[in-house]
Formats: sequence, C-alpha cells, structure tokens
Amino acid sequence: MKHYYYLFTCLLSLHISFSYAQHPLRNPAEDRWYKKAIIYSLEVHTFKDSDGDGKGDFQGLTQQLDYLKGLGIDAIWLAPFHPSPRKDDGYDVADYYGIDSSCGTKGDFTEFMYQAKLRGIRVMMDMVLNHTSDQHPWFQQARKNTNSAYYKWYAWSKERPSNYNKGMAFPGVQKEVWTYDSLAHAWYFHRFYKFQPDLNFTNPHVRAESERIISYWLQQGIAGFRLDAVPFMLEVATPGQDEPPQQYEIIPDMQRFAQWRNGEAIMLGEANVPPKDNKKYYGENGEGLQMMFNFYVNQYLFYAFATGKLSPFVKALEDTRAKPASFQWAYFLRNHDEIDLGRLSKEQRNEVYKAFGPDTSMQLYDRGIRRRLAPMLGNNQRRLKMAYSMLFALPGTPVMRYGDEIGMGDNLQLNERLAVRTPMQWSAAPQAGFTTAAKAFRPVIDSGEYGYKHLNVAAQQQSRESMLHFMKDMISLRRACPEIALGEWQTDILNGSVLRLHYQYKGKSLTILHNFADKPQQVQLSGAQGQEILQELSGSRRSISPGKGGYTVSLEGYGYAWFRHSDAPGK
Repeated sequence: MKHYYYLFTCLLSLHISFSYAQHPLRNPAEDRWYKKAIIYSLEVHTFKDSDGDGKGDFQGLTQQLDYLKGLGIDAIWLAPFHPSPRKDDGYDVADYYGIDSSCGTKGDFTEFMYQAKLRGIRVMMDMVLNHTSDQHPWFQQARKNTNSAYYKWYAWSKERPSNYNKGMAFPGVQKEVWTYDSLAHAWYFHRFYKFQPDLNFTNPHVRAESERIISYWLQQGIAGFRLDAVPFMLEVATPGQDEPPQQYEIIPDMQRFAQWRNGEAIMLGEANVPPKDNKKYYGENGEGLQMMFNFYVNQYLFYAFATGKLSPFVKALEDTRAKPASFQWAYFLRNHDEIDLGRLSKEQRNEVYKAFGPDTSMQLYDRGIRRRLAPMLGNNQRRLKMAYSMLFALPGTPVMRYGDEIGMGDNLQLNERLAVRTPMQWSAAPQAGFTTAAKAFRPVIDSGEYGYKHLNVAAQQQSRESMLHFMKDMISLRRACPEIALGEWQTDILNGSVLRLHYQYKGKSLTILHNFADKPQQVQLSGAQGQEILQELSGSRRSISPGKGGYTVSLEGYGYAWFRHSDAPGK
C-alpha cells in the first residue's frame, strides 16, 4: 500500500508542477518582475552607518531607501550579512539563519524589509551555499569527530590528493584546494580560501538543509537569491580528478522548491561558463535558473571598450542569444569582484590590461582587473556615460554597483577585491557622511579626484550635469523602453566603430547607437522615405526623417543615441 501511495503523490506532484508551468493565467514570461527590473548591488557594511561604530548597518540602509527610490531602482541585491569571521568579507558564513551583530538586529532587518516594501523595492540576497566558514559549527563538529553526521557534509580525503594544488579559484593568492586538518587527520576540499571548506552536495542532508535556509529567508520577505559560485556548488569533489562530475539536477530542484514556497522568487546564478554550457544551468525549458550574470558578454564588452573592436562583442551577444522565454540575462559593468577576463585570449586580455590595468597592482588572479569603472575609463565623462548607456541598452536586466552612479573610485592599497568595496560617499562631511565615527571600518577615499570632499551624492544632487542625474535619467529612459527587456533584437556594426541595436516589441521599435571611437561618426540607417521618423529619446531630443538613402545620424566621439520609430506626421 505504501508503494501505491508514494506513486500517487509523485504523480500528483508532477501534475501540479506541469499545471503551474502551463496554466495560461500563471505569470507569463513577459510579466515576470525580474525581466524589467533595475537591480542595485550593495553591501550593508559599506553603505551607511547609523550608530557611529564605523560600520554600515540595516538602520543606515533604511535611512537611504528614499535615495534609492529616487534613483529609480526596482530591487536591492544585498551582499552577505550573516554572522561571519569576515576573513572573506562575509562570504565565509558561520550561521545561515542569523544576522551579523555589526549589521544590526533581526528587528532592524525586519524594519528594513518593511520600509523597502512600502517603497515598492524588492530585496534579493547573496546565498553562499558552496562553502561555509571553517568556524561554522557544522565544520567544527565534522573535524572533531569523524563519526559525526556533519563529517559527511564536507568532502574529505585520507591521503593527500595528487591534484591538491589544481583548480584554485584565486591563483597567485591561494596555494591549494585540499588542506590538511590536524583534528580530522584528513584533507578537506575548498575551491576558495582554506578557511572556506566546500559543502558536499552529494549528501541529501546538505541539500535538505539548503532548502530550509532558502525557505527561511523567503519567509522573511526575500524576493530572490544570487547563488554564489554555482558551478563549484554542483561539482562532486573527487581526489585526483581535475574535472569532477557535475550534479546539474541540483539547480531545477532548488528552483522548484523556491517557486513552491513563493511563486515569484528567483534564482540569479553566478556561473561564469562558456555559452555551450548555459543550457545546463537554465534548462531546456526554463526549469533551471531564471537569471544568470552574462560574464561572457561582459568580457568582450570590456575588450570593445579597450580596443574599439566590436566584432568579438557582437559575436558574444549572438552566442548567448538562445534562451528559454522565462530566462533573462543579467548584464553589468562592475560588480563586487574583479573584472574576470579569463574567457579572452591571452592577446586580448593583454590589450585590456594595457588600456585599463597597466600596473600589476591593478590586476588580480592572473585573469582580472580590480578597479572601479570611472578610474578605468580615466574619469572621462563621455566614455562613462556611453558605457552606462550601453549597459541599459543590452537585452536583459541591468545590475548596478553602489557608488557607480556618482563615479566613485577605488583604493588599490586595500587587499585584493576590497579595492572596489570602499564606503559610500554621501557628502563632504568627515568620513564622507558615511559614519560619525572618527574612523570608518574601511578607509573612505579622501584624496585625489575621487576623494569624497568633492565627489559625493550631496554635491551631485545639486548639479543637473552630474553623473548622478545622468543615471537617474538613464534609468527612467530604460523603464520607458520595454522593448529592450521583452522584445526581439538585432545588431550590426556601422562604420567599424558604431554598434546598432534594434528592438521590436508589440508594434514598437527602437534603434540605439553607440560610438566606441573617440572621433565623431556619421552613420546611415536604412528607412522608407516618408513612412516614419526617428524620435530621439536621449540627448538633443532631435527628430530625423529619412532621405533618399535612409536616415543620417551624427554621433560625437563616444556618443550614443536612443531613437523610437514613430509614424511620420500626417500618415
């Protein structure tokens, strides 16, 4: 009888899952909130301090929600705020269910979530399930007692694996991926730093616990998760095997679980994989991740910024075009890590290094650049604005990094990726208005052209020509153009240096141009004379009618223009 009951429940579950996915009234792909969202990435500790201890906290973040609402963003993505030794800036989690005391109390978090909801802002959070801190009680119990159930929550080897120093996430900084533990008398596996042992997802108890963690935060009102290091989470750590098998079934299982608990919850994956592997992550029919960061396009975009060569960038866009209807790419310029250039050829990577990170102190892990966008582009306002126009014009969801809306700089004196994680610059007050403490937990940028005394939110709010006002206008423009998030797109290269993106959606059309050269360009666009005009949505708000050869559009060096196709007067 038990067998029949089990079969019945399985069939019922499959039927309900299929019905949920196929029901005509259930959230069609174009109505899913993440498709048209603007996501803003921040760290609680570096955003705003409310109590004068030198560290940002949830009360301080709550105080700045009106600023974020005014900026026009739809969702906040929070970096880890769990209890942690913070050897890796919070990505070494010691308690998945808690809140680090330096960020505030559970009450502070609840109030923040309430106030964000009042303003129509969704909240996403980092979910670091690939590894824990070595101070996590699970690992401490595992290393002290090999008979403990928690021992099998991690990957161990009684002998030192032959590949102990291969596959490191942080080459040049990290020495090994298998480290000996003196209490367990065995080597444990860690793709990242040695104080971050990897969880063993071949263990069903680990998978069940990950679901409990996801469920807990969904109950707190979280709208989605940025899954950290997804490819590493899926791999089966195997001593002596450089390319271990992957457990791809984890992704749809996790997505299905989250959707059952909250039908609008999303999984945004950090998966820097080649295009041929994308389907393994988002699934044949969208049963996997709903969003992934498009690292592949990002690398070729920076190659285009550095060299003006557009063909590899266009090819990268085409290589990642195919996707399920429910899936959306997340595009970005800068994030909390280095710019990863590992998919470029050595020659291409060196060209980007030469343009944006010529000093070895600017480079990291033999593959990337640890700088903010403004310093990389020489604080050239035309290039910066063109770059952000390009981000908002890409066929996906834009993800912004805190501080980039005012053109913040970096601090290369800080270790590794901390260079781009300096406190937010709110005003010319001491410590950039970030804290009333005599000293912030991490140095604010206080000198040079990126120093807080002249580069801050308060100053830019007063200037209509500022980067901040430009970003507000650009976000507003993007929100007025659903064609980008939902429509069909085409792209081509004009005059060798101008990228054209053309979008169509429900009878509406957009043409967006970006000049990657520092010299002015005049381009010709095909069009039917007298049938329609191009109405510029950005810049001069000009209208262009077609001539015998189509439309003629002039762009300044590093210029851009967004046009909507409109019927000609009298048509």
